[in-house]
Amino acid sequence: MKGIISSEYGEILVDTDVIATYAGSVAVGCFGIVGMSAYSMKDGLFHILKKDSLKYGINVKITDENRIALTIHCIVAYGVSILTVSENLAEAVRYKVEQFTGFETDKIDVVVEGIRVID
Repeated sequence: MKGIISSEYGEILVDTDVIATYAGSVAVGCFGIVGMSAYSMKDGLFHILKKDSLKYGINVKITDENRIALTIHCIVAYGVSILTVSENLAEAVRYKVEQFTGFETDKIDVVVEGIRVID
């Protein structure tokens, strides 16, 4: 489903990939987040994503009322509080996505797929 913004000139359709890419770029900028992760069906493992494929670590659903639900799959840094990092991540992504799209968010689920030591 695509988000629809109506204006006096017509309608603007916002694809979920656009929202996912933007949310992914916000997420990797948060303290304690090492990167986004994606599930590999081939080997059944989670892999850290490169900067150009951040959208694959985020699932976006848009309702008919233009409300967004996000699921963020991430890898956190070793030694940080997972709860605090997850709460900060969800709040930062919520604020930035709402400002970017003009849509409200229903919920943001954060799935921590792994922990990695930062060099």
